[in-house]
Amino acid sequence: MTSDATTGLTTAEVAERRADGRVNDVPDAPVRTTGEILRANVLTPVNAIMGSLLVLILVAGFPGDALFAGVIVSNSVIGTVQELRARRTLTELAVLSAPKARVVRDGEVREVGVSEVVADELLEVRPGDQVVVDGSVVAAVGLEVDESLLTGESDPVDKVAGDEVLSGSFASAGSGRYRATAIGAGSYAATLAEEARRFDLVDSELRSGVDTVLRWLTVVIPPAAGLLLLRLLVTEDRWHDALRGTVAAAVAMVPDGLVLLTSLSFIVGVVALARRRALARELASVELLARVDTLCLDKTGTITTGEIAFAGLEPIGATTLADAEAAVGALAAADPSPNATLAAISGVLDDPGWSVVDAVPFSSARKWASATLRPPGADGSAGTAAVYHLGAPDVLLPEGEWSTARDRVAELAADGRRVLVATRSGHVPDADPDADPDDLPRARLPLCLVLLEDTVKAEAPEILAWFADQGLDLKVISGDHPATVAAVARRAGIAGAEGARAVDARDLPDDPEALADALEAASVFGRVTPHQKRAMVGALRSRGRTVAMTGDGVNDVLALKDADMGIAMGSGSSASRAVAQLVLLDDRFSTLPRVVAEGRRVINNIERVANLFLTKATYAVLLTALVGLFGVPFPFHPKQLTLIGSVSIGVPGFFLALAPDPSLVRPGFLLRVLRWSLPAGAAAAVATFACYEVVRRSDAAGMGLEAARTTATLTLLGVGLAVLLGISRPLRPWKVGLTAAMGGLYAIAMAWPFARDYFELVVPTSTGWGVAAACTAVGALAVALVPRSTGDPRAGSGR
Repeated sequence: MTSDATTGLTTAEVAERRADGRVNDVPDAPVRTTGEILRANVLTPVNAIMGSLLVLILVAGFPGDALFAGVIVSNSVIGTVQELRARRTLTELAVLSAPKARVVRDGEVREVGVSEVVADELLEVRPGDQVVVDGSVVAAVGLEVDESLLTGESDPVDKVAGDEVLSGSFASAGSGRYRATAIGAGSYAATLAEEARRFDLVDSELRSGVDTVLRWLTVVIPPAAGLLLLRLLVTEDRWHDALRGTVAAAVAMVPDGLVLLTSLSFIVGVVALARRRALARELASVELLARVDTLCLDKTGTITTGEIAFAGLEPIGATTLADAEAAVGALAAADPSPNATLAAISGVLDDPGWSVVDAVPFSSARKWASATLRPPGADGSAGTAAVYHLGAPDVLLPEGEWSTARDRVAELAADGRRVLVATRSGHVPDADPDADPDDLPRARLPLCLVLLEDTVKAEAPEILAWFADQGLDLKVISGDHPATVAAVARRAGIAGAEGARAVDARDLPDDPEALADALEAASVFGRVTPHQKRAMVGALRSRGRTVAMTGDGVNDVLALKDADMGIAMGSGSSASRAVAQLVLLDDRFSTLPRVVAEGRRVINNIERVANLFLTKATYAVLLTALVGLFGVPFPFHPKQLTLIGSVSIGVPGFFLALAPDPSLVRPGFLLRVLRWSLPAGAAAAVATFACYEVVRRSDAAGMGLEAARTTATLTLLGVGLAVLLGISRPLRPWKVGLTAAMGGLYAIAMAWPFARDYFELVVPTSTGWGVAAACTAVGALAVALVPRSTGDPRAGSGR
């Protein structure tokens, strides 16, 4: 037994299908399991390298030098715990935006989870609803389905009884019911909507830059370490010491905490947004908005509250107010799945009970809805049927006529009112299979103006002003009358929203280059169709812009999908939420500055951390080269480099990666990091090696190899702290305090006999202290001059 178009399945039939396993068993979105998270955080290239070095140092017989192996534990534990926390938070939050299916059971329409749909289910779709399983249409009222997410075809497809609908498409207009014919893992739409729960370290400029650095280091480290080992086997008396020095150099060259702190920054950012009820579909979403330079705003639901209020009618010509109210009330009641506008009207105007012969639902593309209605005659018998339209005045008002009504529309629109017009045509088209329902009858009699009101969100002016101050180019793109859109934009404080700058999108060119020029020249656009929104986003991106698009309706889906970052409102259509990179679950526009701040924090702090680790890798490679060139013992033991790396890079890098930093983001992450870290690392290497050699060769002063290594450690630490201060600008008290605390930790290691013995340090002579201080000062001065020599705009900028 299968469902019919009225009652659907019974409760017993649903239970029978569940028992048989004939349910829409949609696989979970690709959220990593606990085992996968453990493997991803433990079995990393960095851990593999450090683990190999651990084996080598143990083979060499120096277990006390295995301190660097602690990074394997810290990387694994911190990464795993943070990812598990993020997975739990995002999964809990995604429940609020999970897709729903509207099913008909026992004659009643109810909402259930997509996975609760069973075979032969009767489902209902309304504008903005996704088709969640493949099916066959059994009833339709002006149903138009947009299949662009599946096929790329831009025009909606009319659907009638018997037509097939595919999962992954969505209803752009009208309503209908369809019977499920294919369920389960093939449900593309369920996969698409559930992607909001994906926890994936996706590609981004930051991660690409970090990966590039790691690839180069993987090429450099093995041959450099191999050549050093060969050289030290000649220089050192025992192979154990040669291997020990090689391990020390290799440990310093590995950027052990860079990947961890990069991932950790992304994860913390996503969780911080989740706490503000902003659901990021991917980790890179945190970074994306911070890089956006153009923000396209849909008016309704973004700048305004999205709650449309009916404000009254203004009859046109000889139409009485009673006749206008009856006609508009009948029009609003004729649509079985009214949009927000018709729902606002029907909530105030009563349904006069006119017979509905036919109805064409509202479409964003054609800008009107219509119904063929038969009002009762004077004697109570059936009256004459007529076609009534309700929609945009500039579309429905006949050209060259009714200038007074057009002037009134312009006046109301300039005041920020949304205005529709209702018309009547006595001509009822015959049942013609070739007739185009989108064609308007020529003889249309305007009946009245329908006045609606939008409310600008209280926080919108302040938030939009903030975006403008941050250098973002704001574009308001709406399907409403240009003057209405401009008036709302003015009330929201958007620059360039004057009436003269409000562009009617119907006058925009189709050529992408010409369209991009038009977008550069104006900020407010009205009468924009869904496909024009998509074309606008594409035109802006073609000019090298990074574009974010906000929206909540079915007419925004294509633009949201094509933008660099789509931002949907939680109360919007399921289709818009499914394709967006970020969903504001509570519709709070004020969350966006926080998203930008998180993105800036991630980008700026990862840049700082990358500078630290690349400086470390640079001085390690150069020290390796200098040791090989001069044929001397390596200046450090592994444990000494672990001490230096911990107090000048690892611990402070952790704090810097999580610190707030709303500074403006600049492009060129990798190039800028290389231009800073390479000279800084070179300065540290030269200063350290010079100190080491001076002290090592000063046998007359009674200073031996251990004293030379101690002074080299002092010098490298001192220059490392100068590097830490350099990348921490603009300096804040807590940053200076952090640097001082790190220096204090080393002082404790020097003063505490146990620590001093463990790290194989000695108290230098006065000459040793003097050499270390001089070399540190020269190295620190060179590091301080790096920003000026590389043209780093942060130098003296007060960032």
